[in-house]
Amino acid sequence: MADFEKFRRLHESGCFVIPNPWDAGSARLLEGLGFEALATTSAGIAWSLGRHDNHVPLDDALKRIETICAAVRIPVNADFEGGFAVEPAGVALNVRRALSTGIAGISIEDSTGVADDPLYSFELAVERVQAAAEAVRGTGVVLTARSEGFIVGRPDLDETVRRLRAFADAGADCLYAPGIRSLDKVRAIVSAVAPKPVNVLVAGGWTTLAEMREAGVRRISVGGTLSRAAWTGFLGAAREIASEGTFVQLGKAVQYADVEKLLP
Repeated sequence: MADFEKFRRLHESGCFVIPNPWDAGSARLLEGLGFEALATTSAGIAWSLGRHDNHVPLDDALKRIETICAAVRIPVNADFEGGFAVEPAGVALNVRRALSTGIAGISIEDSTGVADDPLYSFELAVERVQAAAEAVRGTGVVLTARSEGFIVGRPDLDETVRRLRAFADAGADCLYAPGIRSLDKVRAIVSAVAPKPVNVLVAGGWTTLAEMREAGVRRISVGGTLSRAAWTGFLGAAREIASEGTFVQLGKAVQYADVEKLLP
């Protein structure tokens, strides 16, 4: 459920982890572990629906986001991919639709999904963020603008910084460049967009919460990695059964009672 004041307050100081559930159950378990906010994952949602990432229709995505928001009492940020539109007017229209799901935050990225032309032009990318900012103005929803160069084969720090600064000027509340795995680059981005808060994606053991806090990062997300971790256990056990006819992996599963006690 939306708690705009709490979500904005989390971005004002310190550093918090915003893990990424993909359905009501994973959201409730994360809330039960004490996290203060959540962010949906487009990949996790897609896989749970039997689809490829970035291939979930808008209506289905909105329905799942609404389900996650309704399942918990803490703020939820929506991974809204590229806004499900190319032109700024379409982005704004779809962001307005997302506001009815109960979100406290929403993210918009500048990737096109086209392999040989993976980023929107600088001008169009900025216009799309500006349109999203206008759509959330006055609602209390936190807008996160993402520049995807480091995960789509365009790992140019200067260009990433240029885009993030422009996104901040266009009205984004939080800036995010997924795919960066260097403390020096993280510090450069934090410095470049200050005082706006920065989100960093952490999908492995290359850093710690303490290091991110020291670098000035406000928010840490894990993207689809928790979902992949869940699929790791599922596929490992299922493959053993299918190929070996044994059930050893099932004996390593989390206990029934441990799941039950985390649910509200």
